[in-house]
Amino acid sequence: MPLTVITVKNAPQSLKGDLTKWMQEIATGVYVGNFNTKVREELWRRVKENVGDGEATISYAFRNEIGYSFDTIHAKREVINCEGIPLVLLPLTEKIDIKASDIGYSKAAKFRKTKKFSNKKRKINFKPYVIIDIETDGLDESKSSIIELGAVKLEEGELKEFGCVIEYNKQLSDRITDLTGITTQMLNEEGIPLDVALDELLQFIGDLKIVGYGVEFDIKFINSKLKQYGKPLLKNKRYDLMKYVKSEKLFLDNYKLQTVLKSYGIEEKVPHRALLDSLLIYKLSTKVNKFLRIMEKD
Repeated sequence: MPLTVITVKNAPQSLKGDLTKWMQEIATGVYVGNFNTKVREELWRRVKENVGDGEATISYAFRNEIGYSFDTIHAKREVINCEGIPLVLLPLTEKIDIKASDIGYSKAAKFRKTKKFSNKKRKINFKPYVIIDIETDGLDESKSSIIELGAVKLEEGELKEFGCVIEYNKQLSDRITDLTGITTQMLNEEGIPLDVALDELLQFIGDLKIVGYGVEFDIKFINSKLKQYGKPLLKNKRYDLMKYVKSEKLFLDNYKLQTVLKSYGIEEKVPHRALLDSLLIYKLSTKVNKFLRIMEKD
């Protein structure tokens, strides 16, 4: 069970005695304990009802981006919620009374300026990279086939796209068709030879860094097919967004692309089409802060 910490200051002795029934006092006014949510909520209710003029805080494990939550009562610091993350609002130690007219702005103008500066985005400076994604008819690169290739890259301020479906001499399973919307007829009519598609993909990628979501799966498949055709393997530096998302979003129910996109405010549904998925992964890559920081350094 998760750890809970309650601290009290200037609290009645009766409340402290109540807390020691469930928790251990490890320092004056500092109580720790392991118990379920129901007990925690009941203890905090008792604290709020019986703390009198004293102060109290509670912190406990919670499924959010920082891994914990907290609350206070009669404390000088105020708990505020910022997009699901609890933050502490510190009071001003000195009241500052400045009229808008004193600095030459009306209240409306001050609001507009505040909004303008507060919405500034961090400028990102790093070399271009390419997002790749593939669709296959199975998970084994030695036996399964690539049925679609997709890639996007931001170059000279323009988002460039590459996508194609691949010739297929078998019958595509209903499961894959249901997942992707790709049909055997589509592959027969629109598909190009895999060796040609791979040449075009290699040319599109060049020496750029490769980024993807679970990208090792894609590269493993592509390199397996490149090897079959005697072509040079992809050895570009690669970055798996999943790694950075798992480090940044610790408490997601799962790390499927659809779940992750939603957690970053991207509401589009994953279509399981290589080019369209690449576009969504690119959009995700612009929002994962830990990935962006790494790219700025590399």
